[in-house]
Amino acid sequence: MAVTCGVVVANNYYLQPIETVIAASFHVSNGAVGIAAMLTQFGYAMGLLLLVPLGDVVDRRKLIIRMCLLSAVTLLGAYFAPNLALFSAASFLIGLMSIVPQIIIPYGAVLAGPAKRGRVMGTLLGGLLVGILLSRTVSGIVASIWPWQSIYLIAVVVILLLAVILACTLPDTGRPNHHGLSYTQTLATIPGVIKTHRVLQEAAANGFFMFGTFSIFWSTLIFYISSPVYHWGTREAGLLAIFGLFGALAAPLIGRLADRFSDRNLVLIGLLLQTAAFLLLLVGAQHIVLLVLSIILLDVGNQFGQVANQTRVQNLGEHISNRTNTVFMFSYFIGGSLGSLLGTTLWQTAGWLGVTGLGLVFQALAYLCHGVIFRPRHSKKGPASAASPR
Repeated sequence: MAVTCGVVVANNYYLQPIETVIAASFHVSNGAVGIAAMLTQFGYAMGLLLLVPLGDVVDRRKLIIRMCLLSAVTLLGAYFAPNLALFSAASFLIGLMSIVPQIIIPYGAVLAGPAKRGRVMGTLLGGLLVGILLSRTVSGIVASIWPWQSIYLIAVVVILLLAVILACTLPDTGRPNHHGLSYTQTLATIPGVIKTHRVLQEAAANGFFMFGTFSIFWSTLIFYISSPVYHWGTREAGLLAIFGLFGALAAPLIGRLADRFSDRNLVLIGLLLQTAAFLLLLVGAQHIVLLVLSIILLDVGNQFGQVANQTRVQNLGEHISNRTNTVFMFSYFIGGSLGSLLGTTLWQTAGWLGVTGLGLVFQALAYLCHGVIFRPRHSKKGPASAASPR
C-alpha cells in the first residue's frame, strides 16, 4: 500500500524539475508553465473533494484499481499534448485522477486500528513522500537524457503494471458504506463534519500553510538553480530532490511518536523545522551545503506536520475516515496549489528574496493558526471529540 501511494502520487510532480525544459519546448515563459504545476495540484484538490468520499460508499479495492487505470489515460494525454494549453488540461486531469493514496490512507487506518494507527500512517506517508521526491529525481534525470515527454510514457507503463499487481494483492473487504448514505448524501454531510470537529479545522488550516510553504520552494527551485547563482539544470534539480528522502526516512519514526506524544507538539516541531529551512534559504541558499540542509529541514518538517495531522483526523472515527481525510487533504493541496502559483509569480517579479519572503509569510500564518486561532481550550475533550454526524 505504501508503494502504491508513492507510485501514484509521483504523477503530480514529474513536471516540477523540468519546467524550464517544458517552457522552451512550448516557447512560453517559465511562469506560464508554473500555471500547469498549479493546475496539477488544483486538480488533486478537486479529486480529494469530489472523488475521495467515494471511499466511504463503494468498494475501495475496485475504486483504487479503476482510478489507477484512469490515471494512465491522463498521463498519455500529457505525453501527446502538442501545446501548453492541452498539456495544462492534461496536468489538471493527472491531479484529479491521482488521489489513490488518499483512498488507501483511510483504508490502512481502518485496518490498523487505534493502537497502531500512527505507525501505519507513518509507513504509508513515508511511501507517499518517497514517491514525491523520487518523482523529481527520476523526471530530472530522464529529461536530461531523452525528450521530456518520455517520463509520462514511463509513468503509464509503471501505473498499468501497478494496477495488475493491485488486482492480485489488495484484500476484498467489500463495500464500506456503514452509514447507509448515497454518494451525494455523503458529500452533503462534509460541512457538518467540519463544523463538528475542531481538530479537523485546525489540521486543515495549518496543513494549508505548511504544504503551501513546501510547494513554494519545490516549484521555484529549478528557476533558482538554473539562474546565474548555479547555472544548473534538470538533472541537478532531480539530484537535489534525493536529499528530501530524509523526510521519508523520518516518517515511520514520526508515526511512532504520534502514537505516544501530543500531535500538536509534533506539528509545532514541523513548523519550527520549516521556518529554519526558509531562514537558511533567505540568507545562504547560494552555498550548496546550506541549500541541501534547507531541503532536509523542509522535508522533515513537512512530514512531521502531515503525519501528525493525518493521525489526528483519522482518529476522529472510522465511519467518516474518508470524509475527514478529504477535508484535510483538500485544504492541504489548495495550500500547495496557491504556494506554487504565488511562488512562481514572485520569482518573476521579486526573485529569490520574494520567494523566501513568501515562505516566511506562510509560516507566520501557520503559527497564527497553531498558537492563537486554534489554541487548545481548557477542557481535555472539546468539540473535536464530539460524536460525528452520519
